[in-house]
Amino acid sequence: MYCSDLGEQWHAARVEPSIGHLDSASAGRSSNAVIETLHEHLIREARTGSYVAADEQAEVLAAGRRALGSLIGHRAEEVSFRDSARAAFRALLNGIALPLSPTVWVAKNEFGPNLDEFERRDFAVRTMPENDVYGHVDVDSLENMLQFEQPDFIHVCQIGSASGIVQPVRGIVEVAHNAGVPVIVDMAQAVGHVPTVTGADIVYGTSRKWLAGPRGVGFVAVRPDSLIAVQVPPSDAFIAGQLALSTAVAELLEVGQQRVFRELAAIGRTTRERLHGIASWEVVEPLDEPSALVTLAPPPGWRPADVLAARDRLREVGLLVTAADSWRAPLAGEDSVLRVSPHLDVRTEQLDQLAGAIRTMGY
Repeated sequence: MYCSDLGEQWHAARVEPSIGHLDSASAGRSSNAVIETLHEHLIREARTGSYVAADEQAEVLAAGRRALGSLIGHRAEEVSFRDSARAAFRALLNGIALPLSPTVWVAKNEFGPNLDEFERRDFAVRTMPENDVYGHVDVDSLENMLQFEQPDFIHVCQIGSASGIVQPVRGIVEVAHNAGVPVIVDMAQAVGHVPTVTGADIVYGTSRKWLAGPRGVGFVAVRPDSLIAVQVPPSDAFIAGQLALSTAVAELLEVGQQRVFRELAAIGRTTRERLHGIASWEVVEPLDEPSALVTLAPPPGWRPADVLAARDRLREVGLLVTAADSWRAPLAGEDSVLRVSPHLDVRTEQLDQLAGAIRTMGY
């Protein structure tokens, strides 16, 4: 039984999986229509030539940019594409005008590879204050900090890779802009998952996760009134992927993005309530956190290798999840967690199966 009628509709639009797919935070399952769009354009390129095929789809590509822009709070002309969120992030870092040894403020859930990019460029990194044990940024304390000093910019992962907490990005943007500080948002885990109209100067993300678009498409969008100067050159990377992403965004908007966000938040709560405390596994986020990315801390004494082995055992019984090692969020600690990220078509029996399997792997 699906968790909702929308889940049944989502499932019917896709091929039948061979495994219980609870890993949308790695890559969502594309619909038949998304796959068909991708396939048809590749055939079109082979028949007419890549550039001719792209020209023929110019209006469709423009409409897709507008639709994606509406989802992330940017105009079509502000959006450009790369082959991944990481590539988009590198492109904007390479195009930002900054002083030597710039300062950036981040949250504790900052993605580890992003920190590597900062270190490679000799950025000074400082963490923003938190208002709870879960790692949510304390917007009031941040506002007080900004009265006395300002970084060159703030970078925030709206949702990180190793925790399902949703950062208060709109509040962060408001107090940062009041202090004249630009904000860049990594929404790789957020777009298609939670509301992503934030008012940030620059945002970037990926197609392949909660949007359930194709792999190989990342995006970056820069506001014309951005408080930080950046030049991101246009790119025609993977036109077939852009078209397929357009189909995925259109499907989301047709269903209703707010409806999808509500359903995913409900699925996250159901998942956390079902799994919390089983055999000494503990849910890391608040039970009512409005996301469907759920992380479980293992029983005391478990090592990262044990969490990896748990992931492998779950795969053997037909459940796909991720063992999220500490490199994903090194500022948050050194522990590994089990990451469960069901999409709209999760079945209650899959959650029951997961709970039963975890029970046999705890104390």
